[in-house]
Parts: sequence; C-alpha cells; structure tokens
Amino acid sequence: MIRDIRSAADLAPAYDLVVVGAGPAGLSAAIEASTHGLAVLLADENEAPGGQIYRSVERASDADLARMGPDYAAGRMLIGRFRRADLSYARRATVWNVGPADEETGDGAHALEVGISLGGIARPIAAHRVILATGALERPLPFPGWTMPGVMAAGAAQILMKSSGLVPSGRTILAGTGPLLYLLASQLLRAGVSVTAVVDTTPVGNWRLALPHLLSFATSPYALKGLRLLFEVHRRTRVIRGVTALEAVGSGKFGALRVHRGIKSMHIEGDLLLLHQGIAPNLNLTLAAGCDYGWDERLAAFRPAVDGRGASSVAGVSIAGDAAGIVGAVASAHQGELAGLTAARDLNRLDQGAYERRRNQLAQKLARALKGRTFIENRFRPGKSFRVPGDDGTIVCRCEEITAGKLREVAALGVPGPNQMKAFTRCGMGPCQGRLCGLTAVELLAQCRGVAPGEVGYYRLRPPIKPVTLYELAALPHTEAAIVAVAGFVERAADGAQDAKHGSQQ
Repeated sequence: MIRDIRSAADLAPAYDLVVVGAGPAGLSAAIEASTHGLAVLLADENEAPGGQIYRSVERASDADLARMGPDYAAGRMLIGRFRRADLSYARRATVWNVGPADEETGDGAHALEVGISLGGIARPIAAHRVILATGALERPLPFPGWTMPGVMAAGAAQILMKSSGLVPSGRTILAGTGPLLYLLASQLLRAGVSVTAVVDTTPVGNWRLALPHLLSFATSPYALKGLRLLFEVHRRTRVIRGVTALEAVGSGKFGALRVHRGIKSMHIEGDLLLLHQGIAPNLNLTLAAGCDYGWDERLAAFRPAVDGRGASSVAGVSIAGDAAGIVGAVASAHQGELAGLTAARDLNRLDQGAYERRRNQLAQKLARALKGRTFIENRFRPGKSFRVPGDDGTIVCRCEEITAGKLREVAALGVPGPNQMKAFTRCGMGPCQGRLCGLTAVELLAQCRGVAPGEVGYYRLRPPIKPVTLYELAALPHTEAAIVAVAGFVERAADGAQDAKHGSQQ
C-alpha cells in the first residue's frame, strides 16, 4: 500500500527516485520502479492522482464515466495499481526546483536535490534519480477578444466537469483545432449542454502533410475512435471548417463570435466561448533543471532533448509522457514504465538480461501506442495565423496585458531573444511565468527577425518555478552558506543572535 505523505515532516531526507507528476506517465514510472525495490516518492500538486486525463476518475459516477468515455474510465485500473504499490505519495505538493545536490548539506551519495513544499513547509529532498512527468499545457489561441469575460480555455471547462460536475448552462461555442476539441464537444453534448457550433481552425493545407501517413493512422487505435467522435459531433451540432480568422465581440462580456472563412464571414451568437488549439509540453521544471531542448517544427513547440529511454541531458534526470513530446495517455504510461525500469537498472536493482527483456516488451507496446501520431500531428498542426496574432491590439501576455503591437515595437529595437523582450515589456514575468504567452512571444519575435523559433530560444527559467512563500523558505534548513549569504559571515550571524538574546533579557 502507498504511504500517504501529508506533511513535509513526514518526508524522508532521501529517496532512490523522485517522480514529479501523477498523470499516466508519473504513475506508471512510480509503479514500475517500486516493483524493483526502489524507494520512490511521487510528488503531485493535485488532490488526487490521475493528472488532467484521469482527473477525479476514482470518485466518478457511472453517469460521469459514460459521459467522459472509455479512455477516461481506463484510468481507474492504473490508479488501482498505484494504490497497491509500495511507495510514498505526496499530494498537494509543489515541486519548485530540481538540481544538483548541495555540497554542504548533501550526503555525497545522492546526486540530485528536489525542492518540495508541502503543508506550508519547504524541504530539500535528496535523490539518486528524478523522473519529470509534468504533462502538457494548452497552447494559447490569441485573437481579438480572447481575454474578455465569457471566454475560457477548453481544458479549464473539462477540469470543472471532471472535478465538480459543472457544465455550461448557456449557448456554448467551441473554437480551435485538435482531437481534444472534438472530444470535449462530445462530452458536453452527452452532458446536455447546448453546443451551438464547433468552429474548426485547422488549416486546409494540413491534409497535404498528413496524407503520406494516412495508412499508418488507418491501422492505428486512433482511427476508429476518431471516426466515431467526428460522426457524433457532426450529427449533434454544427461544425464550421476552413476558418481563417476569429474575433470575440460583446459589450463587457462575450456575446458573439465573428468567424471568417477567407473573404466570407459569419456572426455566431453565444454565452460562452471555449478555446483549444492543441497542447504543448510543459517545459518550466525541465528547463529550470538545465535540460537541453529544441524546436519541433511539426509540433510547433519546444520539446526537451531525450533519448529512447527518456534520459535528458542532465545526469540522473529523465522525462516521460507529454512533458517530452505529445504522445497521448497510453504511450505516456509506457514511457513512464520505461523510465522507471531504467532508473532501477541504473541503480543496480536488476541485471542487464532482465532489463533488456522488459525493455523490449515495453518498446513494442510503445511503438503500437505511437502508431498514427505522425498523422495526427500533421493533420491538426495549428495554423501560423492563429499562433501569432496579426492584429497589433491583440493581447499576448494576459498577466501583464502586453499586446502583440508592443512586442513588435520591442522586436524592432533588435532584442536578440525572449529574455531581453521580457526585460523591456515584462512579457512572461507574471504569475504564469510564460506558460500562457511563451510560445506566442517566441514565434512573434522569430517572425520579426526572419529566423526560426529555435534560433530565438525560450525563456530562461530559474527556480523556484512555482510561487514559494517567505514562510516556506524560512522553514528550509539554515546552512552555513545561507547564513553567510544573509549575515556576511557565520561569526557575525552568531554574534547577532547572542545580541538579540541579551536584548530580550534586559
């Protein structure tokens, strides 16, 4: 049975393996590693395991399972295996740093240190290996009016539906691209929501890129599921394809969506607009850990550099699941298993022969799960006009309300990258730390400079990658180096403490 860690005081000072994220990849990595005798800690910021794809599946009713579909219900089996595993589980925990172990406080045996906050207290945890399974983020879809009340991300609507059973009550419009757009539409329709229209912004020209991979897709598990999904949505609501531009309008709040198809346009009234333009790897913790990354043109996003086992460029740090590249729930689980297995092999918990046999089994399962992904990536690749807003008045950075026009002004000054753009405009400096604006800002700057996004690079991310309070930091162990950093030198800090003590006695 798992050990449920509720307080930072209950955390061990060191683990063989720390897994970050309790989605399909993280759960599978933790289970696999624990079966080989590793001391495993799985840390996740949510209340219950499952990640976004299996959110709240343990307490879902039969009606919820029927509405969300069989892929969602499959999460119960995985979480059941996790509940029976011999490992430690820290829920509602914030992992804000992964890096080399501190030479002063480390035990010399563990190469890595993980910064975790739990129950309002921060702790550094030593680890031999770390697996980052932080999943993906919804890609922004910036266009005029996308920040007004009544417009929200489709993923946020799905979270409300899974965690609280809340669904929209008014006329709902979905806009964007990707399989998840149609999946959410079907789930809302089954829940009785009035879905006025599904507005598909997928570029028509994507078919030319996807067709060479059609046969592989047709023989994959995705084909039949996709056809059923499309048929259901088309049968029950209006689907508008070939859309080239969008504009949300309303007096103080969303009231209608203006849809452009070339020179033609239409006006669709509604009460709620849900946006989705695919997902991209969640890189913040990966980049803060120092892992190498690069631009994936087919994905139109940055992704970390990993080998076939999930190992990153940082020794001891592996990345699995959608955090390493969008692969879906089933493939994410197999990548997690492979990363957990490799951690056990690296720590000498199984011999090479047993490792090779198990690895070959997982590699075959992973190859089957990945079949058809190339077609999907090419078919639903977001159009450039929806990734980089042409209208200068469109807000790119929601936290700081920075427009595309302001970013273009700064780009014209010759800034070499997004970090300098951040210094000039504060774009990416808000609470989301670039999660919502990063890809848009990078592609906009690359467009202005006439270079590929890979040449521009991404934001330079430093820990903590999540907000940490002063109270939590004060709870960290006070090392000699920390005292010197604040007081100047240890003796002076000790003298100050003595002076304070004497002063309180007088």
